[in-house]
Amino acid sequence: MRSLFHKSLIFVIIAGFFSSCSGDKDRNYQYFPDMYRPVPYEPYGAYDIFANQQEAKLPVDGTIPRGWMPYEYEDTPEAREAAKANLKNPIPYTEENLTKGKALYTVYCAVCHGDKGDGQGTLVEREKILGVPSYDDPGRSITEGSVYHTMYYGLNNMGSYAVQTSIEERWQIDHYVMSLKDKLEGNPERSFQTNTITQENSDNLNPAEPAEDFSEEDTQSEE
Repeated sequence: MRSLFHKSLIFVIIAGFFSSCSGDKDRNYQYFPDMYRPVPYEPYGAYDIFANQQEAKLPVDGTIPRGWMPYEYEDTPEAREAAKANLKNPIPYTEENLTKGKALYTVYCAVCHGDKGDGQGTLVEREKILGVPSYDDPGRSITEGSVYHTMYYGLNNMGSYAVQTSIEERWQIDHYVMSLKDKLEGNPERSFQTNTITQENSDNLNPAEPAEDFSEEDTQSEE
């Protein structure tokens, strides 16, 4: 009796094995077939299931990417003058920020503006770029606001650095540029401040928390 049971069990196992491998084209049975056969939508295709038959959608009006702070000044001559007059550096003038600003300046700016800010960078000396003014040029009268605005949008032959640098990094560069301007003009060295940022100024910088730490009540959109 036990031998017959063993033989029957072996037969069932063999039969199940061949049954599971039968068929060259179709599966015998699929759990959750939608996971194997998803409905593909081309990013820019037209489908009746979507509004306006467009799969790719624009963000909801008024939303901004998480972790990105909008810049209130536009890329116009009028806004440039407004930024020059009104925009102030929100981070404290500390030795740490100045040191980081110098390092970033060396990477992004010195090749044109020169290590001293006198407009005699490597590309200028090699006559690859001409007409780079010194930071103490009285015709420009640069300010913290005008320097930041120029880094954000670019000006003339200088492109924008809004992608390569964060908000805080641009302000650190801003501090170092203004320190070079003071040296060129023979002004006394500026005293360092305590490393504190007011709530009002902190609103002008990138959020300190990682994106996943934001609460559900945050209305910024995710990208």
